[in-house]
Amino acid sequence: MQRMFSSKLFVSGASLVVGVGVGAALVGFNTNDESRGLKSHRGLLERVPVIPIPSVDAASNLIPYQPGQAGVSKSTAAMKYGFPSLANIKTRESYVTSYDPRNRTAAWVIEQLNPETLTGSSDRKNCEFKDDDSVHMYHRATNADYRGTGFDRGHLAAAANHKWSQKAMDDTFYLSNVSPQDPHMNRNAWNNLEQYCRSLTKHYLNVFVCTGPLYLPRQEPDGKLYVKYQVVGKNHVAVPTHFFKVLILEKQRGEVELRSYVMPNMPVDEKIPLERFLVPIESIERASGLLFVANIMKRTSALQAITMGHS
Repeated sequence: MQRMFSSKLFVSGASLVVGVGVGAALVGFNTNDESRGLKSHRGLLERVPVIPIPSVDAASNLIPYQPGQAGVSKSTAAMKYGFPSLANIKTRESYVTSYDPRNRTAAWVIEQLNPETLTGSSDRKNCEFKDDDSVHMYHRATNADYRGTGFDRGHLAAAANHKWSQKAMDDTFYLSNVSPQDPHMNRNAWNNLEQYCRSLTKHYLNVFVCTGPLYLPRQEPDGKLYVKYQVVGKNHVAVPTHFFKVLILEKQRGEVELRSYVMPNMPVDEKIPLERFLVPIESIERASGLLFVANIMKRTSALQAITMGHS
């Protein structure tokens, strides 16, 4: 059921393959299915609306980082809508992350995209994946953990999102911003989703992107649901079953839209429309233990109160 936050709604829809979805109600993939489980669920398609957030009047003077704005860093700007959780927060040049020491990867990463962050002379050829020495050695992933596993060191905050500064791009190569990703998925369908996020900066004032891993239950032959995932390397880096992206999209007049995607960590046909991976954000919140909507509602409510005070 769609949440009704306001009388001012921006409603659009997209198809959802339920097998790609989240939680106990969205049973996972049978990896022997045609197209790795995607086509086998064609009978379970449903329409899922993009969740609208209350509009904020343009009179509000609270705005995210703008080019040339003094005293506000890009990482600070990413905090505008709060954090999905509060454990082990780390701030980098232009993204903020919550590190999960048990799984040796981030629980989530938030970044703000706009034309400025996507423009610059930074080159990933000058970057190298590196241990995060701010993480205790017991809980730290290393490059050796990935060697020979068949998994890519998949960025959560994508390197191409931070061309404005070589330091910012370098920071995306910390292994605390990396998770084991199926190479076919990482270099094709997931890359398409990352490119799509960047393309949205042409249509929205700001694009906030929160990315993270999911470890979802799957029904086994005994009929029971189990959360089962691989670990790699001597440090037992967890291999997520799925990944999510939550997009907070700001328009020029302050209206905000919310879109959320989940993609399985397995080969995915890159020709499948990205709309097929849209899911209700509640399912991501339930499966991940994170909260997005509450923070956004608090922020937009505060902005509305300020706007009303100025009227």
